Amino acid sequence: MSDSPAKENSVEEIQDREVPSLLLRVIPESADPIAEMFHQPAEAAVLTEDASVLLYELLAGCFTAPVLLPQLRSDSPNTQLLTRCWNFVERIVDHSTEHVGGAVYFEVLDQLLMEGGLVEAAWPYMKERTRARTLLMLDDADVRLPGINRR
Repeated sequence: MSDSPAKENSVEEIQDREVPSLLLRVIPESADPIAEMFHQPAEAAVLTEDASVLLYELLAGCFTAPVLLPQLRSDSPNTQLLTRCWNFVERIVDHSTEHVGGAVYFEVLDQLLMEGGLVEAAWPYMKERTRARTLLMLDDADVRLPGINRR
């Protein structure tokens, strides 16, 4: 079977300048860290050029550290929030620009390797493209996790 049907069913790629707004829409829990980082209301901050230029810092400081990782570490995570987090990641994980794709790789996925158990906690919430990218990352790092990337 060709790749055509999958591409027809895929969500249209958003422009890199729209990623900060998408983050705020999908993860409103990021509003306070965004406002703090940019010293203005989050709704205005995500529309600035700085927000897209500083995408690595935005993902690290307003999404991964304050929202995603605490949920993955929690004994009773908010499953609805984690689902929204990974829906957001899925929208941008295979972005055609290195700027967006690199930011997701280094500031979201790579952070899961910083402490044991995070990939396993995230795995049930990840979608297809994010799982594929995570498997490549695990292979590149020569990390084997039972039930995720056995050979």
